[in-house]
Formats: sequence, structure tokens, C-alpha cells
Amino acid sequence: MLPNRSFVDKCRGARASALLLFICCLLMSAFPAAAQQPPAPRPAPVVPVAPAAPVVPEPPVAPTPFIDLDLSQVIQDATRAAAEAAQFKVDAKVWQNFGAAFQRAGNVRPTNNEDRLYEQGQRELDRSQWNAALTSFTQVANRGGSRADGALYWKAYALNKLGRRDEALAAIAELRKSYASSRWLDDANALEMEVKQNSGQNVSPEDQPDEELKLMALNALVNTDPDRALPILDNLLKSSQSLRLKERALFVLGQSSSPRAQQLLEQIAKGGSNPDLQLKAVQYLGLANRQDNGQVLASIYSASNDQNVKRAVINALALQPGNAKVLVDLARKEQNPQMKVEVVRRLSIMKSKDATDYMLELLK
Repeated sequence: MLPNRSFVDKCRGARASALLLFICCLLMSAFPAAAQQPPAPRPAPVVPVAPAAPVVPEPPVAPTPFIDLDLSQVIQDATRAAAEAAQFKVDAKVWQNFGAAFQRAGNVRPTNNEDRLYEQGQRELDRSQWNAALTSFTQVANRGGSRADGALYWKAYALNKLGRRDEALAAIAELRKSYASSRWLDDANALEMEVKQNSGQNVSPEDQPDEELKLMALNALVNTDPDRALPILDNLLKSSQSLRLKERALFVLGQSSSPRAQQLLEQIAKGGSNPDLQLKAVQYLGLANRQDNGQVLASIYSASNDQNVKRAVINALALQPGNAKVLVDLARKEQNPQMKVEVVRRLSIMKSKDATDYMLELLK
């Protein structure tokens, strides 16, 4: 009798289970360490961290008033003037006080990249970094902006210092051709003459005259014999000497009580020289303690269309509270909104009844 089919299937299943059990036993005997490996340790409990205290935002800082004047350069001028005043045996403390007055005026910066690059070139000239100055002024000249003619002049000046006289003459020719009415042409003519006179000599760029001794001698001569000194100063200001030497010559003029010296300073402040020197003359007029100072500066402001000159006059007038009324008059007459804002900004930091009354007038 044949076995039942279901019985056969059960037997087969039992044999399969036995075989599987036998294989598992073999594996456990072959790898006892794996079979007896202890269970993995439980992870350490996570300790909850207290939430950080919320960060309280700081209140916004009020922006510093913006004034378009190179304050850092003005402070350097005042500091340098104080040192020179000590050499010339005058009251250096007066000039230091003016430097502090400039510093209280607020933070300032050049108005655009062209101005910053131009002023960078001037600092490089003061350090006798002729190649660096050449690069800076070449960039300004290539932009063709409002300071391109001055940049061409200083480019020629730097090239002459480097002994590259043919290129210097070419830069002067470019200035004369591209800017036929430039106020730099007189300086350029003097520089051209110097370049041509030195064209046959092997002049080293490092050979510089002793400017300090020249100025000390001139200062002594102004005090003892102004009739002889002033023509020398006048010629120096019209020559192709460095801007630094010319600025110091202006300082000597500002120190003199001679009417002729004051006349020369006013003449340059009114535009009787290149624009860079005019701005310095305006600053020195602001530092001078004269009764008619305010009216002279106001006349320069009214006669000029150059906003750089106007800003220099505004800042020069703001050095002394006694000029607040002059600034108020300029503000009332000013038709250019931007320049009017400049005047009002300076009046807002002056401690003067005239300034305060005008502020109240604007609020009505």
C-alpha cells in the first residue's frame, strides 16, 4: 500500500528542517566568537541642553555727517604747519588748535574715485614715489574728467623726475593741445623750460634741493626784509617746483603780517594759480586770524563756479564761529541745492546764535 501524499510531504519538510538545523550547528561551531559576541552597548542617554538666551540686537548707530573735504589731509597740513611754526619760532599752539578744529568738523572723504586716485598721486609725489605717482596720474588723465589737466601736468612732472624727459615734454604737449584754456598751462610752461634746460644733463631722480633750508631762509627774510623776500616767494609759486614746496611757501605768506604777503595769498586763493594751490591758499586764509577774512572768503565763493573751491571756502569759514553770519548769507543766496546742503551742514555744528537762528528759520 502506497503512503499518503500528505504524509510524504510532511516527511520531506521534517528532513529539510533537520538539515537546516544541522547546517546552523556547523556554522556556530566554526565561528564561536561570532556566535558568542556580546550585544552592542546601549547609547548614553542624551542630556537636554538649555536653550541659549535670545540675542538682543544693538540699536542702530546714527551715521556720521558727510562732508566733502579731505579731512585727513587737512589734519596733516595743520600738524605739519605746527612743526614748521616751531621751527620758525612762532606760536605753534595756534596751528595745533586749528588742527583740532578740523578734526571736530566730522568725517570726510573724497567725492569720487577720480578724486581719491588724484590725491593718492599727490601723496606719492610727496614721498618721491615717482613711478607710483606716474601710474596714478596717468589713470586720472586717461579718464578725461575734471582733474585730467592737472593729472597731465603731474604726469609730466613725475616723468621729468624719472629722467624720461621726452615723455615729459609729450605729456606737456598733450596738456596744451587737449586743454587749451587750462589753468595749469603757466605751470606747464615753467616745467617745460626746466625739462629743456636739463635735457643735456644726466640728472638722477633722487637729486632734490634742500626745501627745508630754502623755506627757513625765506621765512627769516620775510620777517627782516619783506621787500626782498616777497618777489622770491612770488617767483617760487610761479615756478615748476613741487606742490609741497609751494604749499609751504603759502604757509610763509600766511605767517607774514605784510599787506603785500596777504595780497599774494588772496590772489592765489582767488584763482591766480593752479587749482591745487588755490585750494591750499583758501585753507590758509581760513587759518589766518584777520578781521576781513570772512568777507574775502565769501567773495571767493561767489566768484567761483568750481564746487571744490566752494567746499574749501565753506570749511574755511566754519573754522571760526565768528563767520557763521557769512555762512548764513551764503546759504540764503545759494541756488544750487547740493551746495546749500553743504553750507547748512556746517552751520548745524557751529555754536553760534546766527547759525541757531537760521536753523530755526528753516524749520518754519
